[in-house]
Amino acid sequence: MAKVCEVCERGTTSGQTKSHSQIKTKRQVKINLQTKVVDGKRIKICTKCMRTMNK
Repeated sequence: MAKVCEVCERGTTSGQTKSHSQIKTKRQVKINLQTKVVDGKRIKICTKCMRTMNK
């Protein structure tokens, strides 16, 4: 299963790491997904959406 939030549909993004010598290599920035039961259904939701739902 893909690392995608089922609420906001946000997924992994690409970024770069820079070493001390300024050499750039590609990397993936993954979101913080949690499994949570909402309205009787188990969904994968990111922590950003969890904080928004609690408000």
